[in-house]
Amino acid sequence: MDFEVTVVGGGPTGAMLASELRLQGVRVLVLERDAEPTRAVRALGLHARSIEVLDQRGLLDRFLPFGTQYPVGGFAGISKPAPDRLDTAHPYVLGIPQPTTERLLIEHATELGAQIRRGCALVGLSQDDHGVTVDLADGTRLRSRYLVGCDGGRSTVRKQLGVGFPGEPATREWLSGEVELTASPEEVAAVVTEVRTTQKGFGVGPSGEGLYRVVVPAGGVAGDRSTPPTLEEVGRRLQVVAGTDFGVHSPRWLTRFGDATRQAEQYRSGRVLLAGDAAHVHPPTGGQGLDLGLQDAFNLGWKLAAEVNGWAPEGLLDSYHTERHPVAADVLDTTRAVAELLSTEPGPRAVRRLVSDLMDFDEVNRFLVEKTTAIGIRYDVGEGHRLVGRRLRDVGLQRGRLYALMHEGRGLLLDQTGRLSVAGWADRVDHVVDVSEELDVPAALLRPDGHVAWVGGDQRDLIDHLPTWFGAATGRALPGRTKPRPRRY
Repeated sequence: MDFEVTVVGGGPTGAMLASELRLQGVRVLVLERDAEPTRAVRALGLHARSIEVLDQRGLLDRFLPFGTQYPVGGFAGISKPAPDRLDTAHPYVLGIPQPTTERLLIEHATELGAQIRRGCALVGLSQDDHGVTVDLADGTRLRSRYLVGCDGGRSTVRKQLGVGFPGEPATREWLSGEVELTASPEEVAAVVTEVRTTQKGFGVGPSGEGLYRVVVPAGGVAGDRSTPPTLEEVGRRLQVVAGTDFGVHSPRWLTRFGDATRQAEQYRSGRVLLAGDAAHVHPPTGGQGLDLGLQDAFNLGWKLAAEVNGWAPEGLLDSYHTERHPVAADVLDTTRAVAELLSTEPGPRAVRRLVSDLMDFDEVNRFLVEKTTAIGIRYDVGEGHRLVGRRLRDVGLQRGRLYALMHEGRGLLLDQTGRLSVAGWADRVDHVVDVSEELDVPAALLRPDGHVAWVGGDQRDLIDHLPTWFGAATGRALPGRTKPRPRRY
């Protein structure tokens, strides 16, 4: 095999997946169609769960200097203060443009040893019982054990597989870009404030370096949204919607996007899997698209690595679809609801007022914030303690903090009793003996993605649960050790 895993698509999802696979020693090739990184800013920030993901892998300090922290709160443009004591150590939105996020993730993947090849367009693929063969536009043929399509909403991988992509086609479209304006900042702010009283899908604001980011409703739905709008088209739509084109000129980039909402029927077909926009597309309202893809990769990476490395228990790789498909379906429903709440029609505006009133109740406000930030996700991993299936926030320990112990992407037993053991699984699970005032359970077993797989204090019960997520016990110890031993901090 040329590589163990081929990742098609070098955007944030593909880069995150490549990094997760490399943490487990998997040989990874990333194929990116575009010869140069895009400058288009399709996403403007990261929500709390994605910020946690970066922190779990020791990456957050790379991102913070390039972003701006904004308070969490609100829903569908309805401004409300955030609930008290959100279940996260990162109760903020990190405003950071997508090209910066992509660059930092690619740098990390490259540092870990992933190979990135740009200007490589996939035109065909086939699979058998042993691997996947891909054909590239330049005539190159490559072979790997598995392949993951992270190649966007028009995914060639998904189309080659013939996987259904049901949903609703675009009925509305917006034009967007970064441009220069001759209008004064005061004029821009005044016009935007007035227009947004009725047009919540409109916006013009500074994006740095003398540029403005423009989002304006289009006059209809283009037959081919891969063709960017012209500057003249953007100017005409600004005149129609805002009564002025602000003297728009010198675009850095222009693009168009619609409100198509679709989801792949299955995320796995044999040795080929789908992640990110290749598996689901939805309008950008709520800003959850990039987060959803990063979290797909975070869920899939360790499971696919376990399969490649030979210790995956039966059904582990299939649990990627089982866990992530419902999450994306929920996000699609949320964005559908947000789109309705942003409508200027009398009915949706009445519902918007009702939702605004309901958000004054803490339970409702908290529910919506947890949904948007993805910190409320609970995977169905069986019955048990309220923590089981949920990710554990970054709790403080007597000698540090939890996420600082998860940078290597392994499982982790946080043992407050000091009596438990992961002997037989020490090559896959770290045993940390420490105490947290924020955790009211004897011990918690965390998967590499930080979700709680087991809670308890009984060794036999722990032994019953370890194989479910970490495969059969082995006699191997960690390198350089004569026998497994817990880490005490």
